[in-house]
Amino acid sequence: MQRRAKRPVESYNSLPGGIQFYRRDRFYFMPESLQIPAPATVDAAALDWAQYGQALVHTGKLSPRDLERALAATHEMGGALDSALVSLGLVSEADAARALAEYLGLPFVPAEQFPDAPAEANGLLPAFLRAHRVLPLAIQGGQLYVAMHAPQDAFVLKALHLTTGLAVRPAVGLASDIDKALQHQQEEGQALHEDSEDVLGSGDAGEFVEHLRDLASEAPVIRLVNTIIGRVIELRASDIHLEPFEDGLHVRYRVDGVLQPGEVVSGNQGAAVSSRVKLLAHLDIAERRLPQDGSIKTRVKGRELDLRVSTVPTVHGESVVMRVLDRASVRFGLEDMGFEADNLARFRSLIQRPHGILLVTGPTGSGKTTTLYAALAKLDSTSQKIITVEDPVEYQLEGINQIQVHAQINLTFANALRSILRQDPDIIMIGEMRDGETAQIAVQSSLTGHLVLSTLHTNTAASAVVRMQDMGIERYLITSTVNGVLAQRLVRQLCPHCKAPVTPAPELLQSSGLAKFMPPGQLIYEARGCAQCRDTGYQGRTGIHELLVVDEAMRRAILQGGDASALQQLAVQSGMLTLYEDGLRKVAAGVTSLDEVLRVTQDELQEEHGDA
Repeated sequence: MQRRAKRPVESYNSLPGGIQFYRRDRFYFMPESLQIPAPATVDAAALDWAQYGQALVHTGKLSPRDLERALAATHEMGGALDSALVSLGLVSEADAARALAEYLGLPFVPAEQFPDAPAEANGLLPAFLRAHRVLPLAIQGGQLYVAMHAPQDAFVLKALHLTTGLAVRPAVGLASDIDKALQHQQEEGQALHEDSEDVLGSGDAGEFVEHLRDLASEAPVIRLVNTIIGRVIELRASDIHLEPFEDGLHVRYRVDGVLQPGEVVSGNQGAAVSSRVKLLAHLDIAERRLPQDGSIKTRVKGRELDLRVSTVPTVHGESVVMRVLDRASVRFGLEDMGFEADNLARFRSLIQRPHGILLVTGPTGSGKTTTLYAALAKLDSTSQKIITVEDPVEYQLEGINQIQVHAQINLTFANALRSILRQDPDIIMIGEMRDGETAQIAVQSSLTGHLVLSTLHTNTAASAVVRMQDMGIERYLITSTVNGVLAQRLVRQLCPHCKAPVTPAPELLQSSGLAKFMPPGQLIYEARGCAQCRDTGYQGRTGIHELLVVDEAMRRAILQGGDASALQQLAVQSGMLTLYEDGLRKVAAGVTSLDEVLRVTQDELQEEHGDA
C-alpha cells in the first residue's frame, strides 16, 4: 500500500494579495495590508526584529520554528514582525506589545490608564492619529506624551514633533485599545453635533439652548475665549477667525494683513466657544441657521477694544469672525499714516477746501476708513458741523455726529443723506459710495456748498473717476465736484530687529525703478525673521499712496471722455507718483522690502502692463 507523502511541517508561498503559510496541518494567510511603509519613511534599522523575536522565545511565548517562519515572511513582504505574529495567531496582541515595550525600553500603557479624553495638541488631525494609531495622553512641560502602536516609526515621531512643536515622549499601547479610544472620541463629537441639530430641528430648542448657555458659562470655556481675545494684543491682530471643521474649531489671527494659524479647539468645546462669543455679542445663540452681526466691548491688558462680530452657518457649524477695532488706532494723525511730505501737503490742502468731493479708494482692509477718520480729526468740529453715515460705525469720534445705517428699517445711505442735508452740516463723510443714488446725493451735496469725504473700491485713483461715470454721474458734474482722489494700500514694515541690508544689483535698480529714488551704492533691506516678529520679518504696517488732484488739465481730459489709463498717464505727467513708485520710496528709505511692495501692488502693475 502506497503511503501518501507527508506535507512539509512548515512552508510558505507568495500569493496575490499576501503570503500563504502552512503550519501544523493548517493554512494561514498574511495579507499585504500588514506591510509597513518603505524604509525611506521608517527607521527600520532602529529595531532588530530577530532580537525582538528571541525575547519572545526566551519567555516561552513563541517557538523557535514559528519565529523563523515569521521572520522569513516579514523579510519577503517588508512587514513588521509583531503585527505578523499577532495576525497569524502565534502571539497575543498584549504579549507582542509588552515585549516591544520591554525591547525598546519604553513604558507600556494599558487601556485603563488612558485619559477620559485624548490630550489636544495644535495641528494634530484625527485622520493622522487614526492612520498611525497614535493616542495623545498628556501635554506637560513642553512635552507631548503619546501611546503608539509602533513607537519605532521615526517618520511619525518626527511628524508629531514638527506639527506640535513639542518634544515627543512615546509609550507602547495596544493597537485595538488605541483604535477604540480614537473612535470613541470621534463618536462623541459626532453625537454632540447630531444632538444639537436634532434638538434645533425639532423646534424644542429650549433645553439645548440652556445646555449651550451652561457650557459657555463654564470657567474653562470663559478662560479659553478670554485667552483667544487676549492674544490680539500680543500678536497685534486685526481679526480673529473661528472656523469649524471636521476635526474641531480652528482659530486663526490676521496679523499685518496676513492670516496666521492659532489653536485648534476640540469638537466638544467648539460649540461652547462659539456660543460664548455670541453671548458676549448679545446674539441669539439658538439661531444657528442664519448669519448674525453684533459687537463686543471689552478691556484687554489695559486696552479698550471693540470687537465687531459676524457669524455665518457652515456645514460643520458656525464660522465666527471678530474684527478688532482698537480705539487707540483712531488716535493716529495723518502724519502717522505713512504719507510722504509732498502727498501729505497736497492731501491737507484738499481737506481744507470749503466744498467738493474727496475720495479715498482701495480694496477692503487697505485703511481707507482710518485715513478718513484721521482727516476728520484734523478738521475743527467745534466751529463746523460734521456728520458721518457709516455701515457700521467703526469708531466713535468726539464732537462728530455719526449715523449707523440700518437697511432693515430702510435707513440706507441715500435716505440718511437726504435727511442730514436738512441738519445744516458743513462736512459730510459717507462710509462708502455704493450705488448711483448715493453718488448723486453726494454730488448734489458738494454743489450746495458741502465738503464730502467718501470711499470707493477701485484699484487706482484714476479708476475712481470712471467708476463714478459708471454710476451715472455726468462728466461735467464730476469735473465740477471732485477735488481729488487718494488711492491707498497698506504694506508691512520691516522688523527693525532683524532686517538685513543688501546691495541691489544694477540690473534690479533699473528694472524695478528703484534707481529713480536712490543713488548708486545705497543699500536696501530684506526681511529675515526673528523672535520679535515671530519669524515673519515684518512688524506693523504703513500706507503707500497715490494722490490724483483734479486740475484744469484733468478736467479737460475727463470732459473729453478719457479712460482710466489716459487719466492715470496724465496725472503721472503732472507729477503724481503711482502706488508702486510711492512704495519704492519706502523701499529706498528702508521701511519695507521690494518683495512686499510687489505683493501689494500686483493689481496696479498688471493693469499698467495690460494697458501697455
